[in-house]
Amino acid sequence: MTLAQVRAPALLTLLLVPMASFAADSIARVDAYLATLSTLTAEFVQVVQDKQGQVTERASGTLSISRPNRFRWDYQQPYAQTIVADGRKLWLYDPDLEQVTVRSLEQGLGATPAMLLSGSGKVGDAFAAGPIEQRQGLTWYRLAPKQKGSDFERVSLGFDSRNELAAMELVDKLRQTTTIEFSRVKRGAALADSLFRFVPPNGADVIGEAAAR
Repeated sequence: MTLAQVRAPALLTLLLVPMASFAADSIARVDAYLATLSTLTAEFVQVVQDKQGQVTERASGTLSISRPNRFRWDYQQPYAQTIVADGRKLWLYDPDLEQVTVRSLEQGLGATPAMLLSGSGKVGDAFAAGPIEQRQGLTWYRLAPKQKGSDFERVSLGFDSRNELAAMELVDKLRQTTTIEFSRVKRGAALADSLFRFVPPNGADVIGEAAAR
């Protein structure tokens, strides 16, 4: 997905808005988007950069979300991996290793970007508001996890001119930046329950505290 340059008048308008309003608006804007979101499907491209800005990983795949608390990320390139939340448990399957990791959903998510998109609570319960920015043709709403010990220092959601989710940007404690760009985004489509059920393949090693429950 190509991100166009932001127009100068729009940037000038933002500069004239008091910074004090940014924090409240970022929480309200994300809450408003999620309040109308029942299901979402998309393709994605994920790029990881180190703190010097060098690209260390590239991946792509598909995403499906059914709120609350159900999602599926299927990584297809450069290697296959599946992450499924079924409402109670979080499953991670690595076909190359023939290994499944399973844990309770609450333990596995916490204040994470996945919880932000699929969880049922208010954004402000788990995230503190940050500034609103105009970059690369998108409006970015920055949030910071309130939970101590979170792997991420901040999460930003980028919306396009149609007010549709176009990207996420995650900065972790090692100062690595993960950018996820979405395409072919569809909201409100009926999604089969089977999409969010995971049965470990025969012969796969299953590990994790929730595995025996």
